[in-house]
Amino acid sequence: MSVKTYTYTDTTQISPHFNVKEFRCKCGANHDIIISDELITKLETLRDKLNCSKIIVNSGYRCSAHDKNVGGTGSGQHTKGTAADVVCYAQNGQPISSKIVCCTAQDLGFTGIANITSSYTSTHLDVRTGSKWYGDETKGTSTVTNDFYSYFGISELSETDSSEVIACGIDVSKHQGVINWEKVRASGKVDFAILRAGYGKEYSQVDEQFERNYSECKRLGIPCGVYWYSYATTAAEARQEAAVCLSVLAGKSFEYPIAFDIEEQKSLANASELCLAFCSEIEKAEYYTAIYSFKSALENNINDSVKNKYDIFLSHVGVSQTTYSGKYGLWQYSWTGSIPGISGDVDLDYAYKNYPQIIKASGLNGFANNQDNDKISSSDTLEQILKHVASIDEKL
Repeated sequence: MSVKTYTYTDTTQISPHFNVKEFRCKCGANHDIIISDELITKLETLRDKLNCSKIIVNSGYRCSAHDKNVGGTGSGQHTKGTAADVVCYAQNGQPISSKIVCCTAQDLGFTGIANITSSYTSTHLDVRTGSKWYGDETKGTSTVTNDFYSYFGISELSETDSSEVIACGIDVSKHQGVINWEKVRASGKVDFAILRAGYGKEYSQVDEQFERNYSECKRLGIPCGVYWYSYATTAAEARQEAAVCLSVLAGKSFEYPIAFDIEEQKSLANASELCLAFCSEIEKAEYYTAIYSFKSALENNINDSVKNKYDIFLSHVGVSQTTYSGKYGLWQYSWTGSIPGISGDVDLDYAYKNYPQIIKASGLNGFANNQDNDKISSSDTLEQILKHVASIDEKL
């Protein structure tokens, strides 16, 4: 295994997405940094596999003294330059569950892997030689598994972005009237439904069919998500809309994203700011968010940084293949669909991600983490986290 030594002040870009300074020992002393080439290569592969927007290295190389200061033995994998504790972020800006990271790291051949925080956001990864070690620090240092998929109850992961349709769905509102959801389910044409929860910033603007549509989907086992139609023209109004939306979502669970529907001309004039205002409020409440809009609006009114931060629910109808060049997880391809149980036309959608799996594994949208739903409090510092996980360094 090739391990290189760098000076403490070195700022070499050692790979497309990682710099030496990210792996400096947290002790602050001016000493050398040791980093394994294999570790960096595998972290880059992990980043590509999970389609991360970024990977934050919370702890890379540790000198022996610092390792002991945070409760370690002074001789763990971090002291050898072969380990990193990381948080992986999705394109929508949300941390990717450590459960998914552990499974993917297992597939990529990391030899030391462990979930290290009860919020399932931080993961220990190393490229040790010898026998493998797979663990879950939240369940004790003696917790070792041979397979993270079975341990976390996750089926084999699909790609987070794909050109292949994973599921076919519909999006509905009061305009579809009283839907016979049993016929919809029996038709075999609908794998999921995106329900309009409401519109605007007033509590009186909840979609009059939402409660019934939601309860029927739950009763019949139809995975569902939500969209909220916006009339906002300012960030403050968008946040008001988010507050009303959250009040409607309270106590419910959704397998698909919560989408911000922005298409009014007055809204599009300030679209990027409105999307950030609404979606950030939804994210704070631990929901998986998306932006719905027309192809032209996505191309001309919403900047790339916003589109890269959140999933995109693309509306581009009347074509057999969209010419939209950006990434999207959902595509509304028709406004004139015909589905048994629904009178008149209904919007038809494709999903390109396994949203139920991603959302449930991450404990979002009203779904608790399968193993532990405790969150790290804002008072937890990096040093506290390091001390919390240092007890496994002898094994790691």
